[in-house]
Amino acid sequence: MDTGLDAFAVLGLGISFFVLIAGCANMVLMAALWALYLSLVNVGQVWYSFGWESQLLETGFLAIFLCPLWTLARLPRSTPTSRIVLWGFRWLIFRIMLGAGLIKIRGDRCWRDLSCMDFHYETQPVPNPLAYYLHRSPWWFHRFETLGNHFVELLVPFFVFLGRRLCVLHGALQVLFQVVLILSGNLSFLNWLTIVPSLACFDDATLGPLFPSGPGSLKCRVLQLQRKEPPEAQQGPTYGRVVRRVVNVSLGVLVAWLSVPVLLNLLSSRQVMNASFNPLRIVNTYGAFGSITKERTEVVLQGTAHPNASAPDALWEDYEFKCKPGDPRRRPCLISPYHYRLDWLMWFAAFQTYEHNEWVLHLAGKLLAGDAEALSLLAHSPFTGREPPRWIRGEHYRYKFSRPGGRHAAEGAWWVRRRIGPYFPALRLEDLRGYFQARGWPLPEPSRPHQ
Repeated sequence: MDTGLDAFAVLGLGISFFVLIAGCANMVLMAALWALYLSLVNVGQVWYSFGWESQLLETGFLAIFLCPLWTLARLPRSTPTSRIVLWGFRWLIFRIMLGAGLIKIRGDRCWRDLSCMDFHYETQPVPNPLAYYLHRSPWWFHRFETLGNHFVELLVPFFVFLGRRLCVLHGALQVLFQVVLILSGNLSFLNWLTIVPSLACFDDATLGPLFPSGPGSLKCRVLQLQRKEPPEAQQGPTYGRVVRRVVNVSLGVLVAWLSVPVLLNLLSSRQVMNASFNPLRIVNTYGAFGSITKERTEVVLQGTAHPNASAPDALWEDYEFKCKPGDPRRRPCLISPYHYRLDWLMWFAAFQTYEHNEWVLHLAGKLLAGDAEALSLLAHSPFTGREPPRWIRGEHYRYKFSRPGGRHAAEGAWWVRRRIGPYFPALRLEDLRGYFQARGWPLPEPSRPHQ
């Protein structure tokens, strides 16, 4: 299984790298990328349960129809982009933003009383260094941020239907909004991906000044094509053009049909976010931060080599994750657009108990065995170069940003944490045998058995 998944990922990287470097693609390559990622998402279970997986698939599906069937040319002359495809992207960005705005208004009172941004920077999944300072902004600035969010997500999306100028303004505001979100948090590749359909709001006249216009440049070639009489007027419709028009119209009908349950969900008072209504995830519903947590809690995994877990002299040492808060002295990371899936899932796990997140104990078993693949997902194991721990436990902590210039910050602490209690009790690998067997999981073998 690992070999197959690695092969899919490497093949997708290879195709993507070619498209990026060559600056051209065709429907075959884009369809292959879409199929590869759909396969990974379908088998990924909880690890691929994030909303932007479906958003990437929908974006990738529409991108197939941007390209010619076979031709690999940066400027294909006989296959201009269909307006249906452009409106498919505009319809996508409309649903992304409006869905996010509606789920907020319906989901949490703090979005209605404009206080959500008082908490967001501190409690978002993986804060970055700028979030540390933005959290201490004046109350009126947080109210302005929330109002601005409502404007961009609830009002601006309708600009896309109100003529060229407002459509261009819509695209510019959405791109600017996503850049602000990128700067203020590590929201994976979500915001970078959301910029893509926003680009469909710009036309050639708007984007032209961004490209060099020297002789032989791509812009110059485009202008030359636009000055010529359209080929259809000279030759009439060819078989290939007719087929392409049929395909584009079929795409429009398909997207319209699959949009019906999505629209009904947007209009429903019981709106759900980040859901798919078809197995191929061609048209989906989106939304983010429908509710805001007011306090940040974290699960800290600790291990000890002591034979007796309850001994007063047992030394419990922390495992450190790559990006999520752990050691209070460690600076918040800056990782977007990369996505540390385990760190995000640990953020979700802290909201519930380990009974609701069985994979946490699966991870604990792997760490008790010193599993190299599990350890590679972490930033630091206190047992590197030593035998794996005899016991492992999960501790629940409440985290708050230290105050800039305050006592804790002066001591080098970015966070202040206080223990809430145990998340799961101290466990040995043998204690997990029955738990693993009941779920059909193979019990990992210790990499270095204890003496």
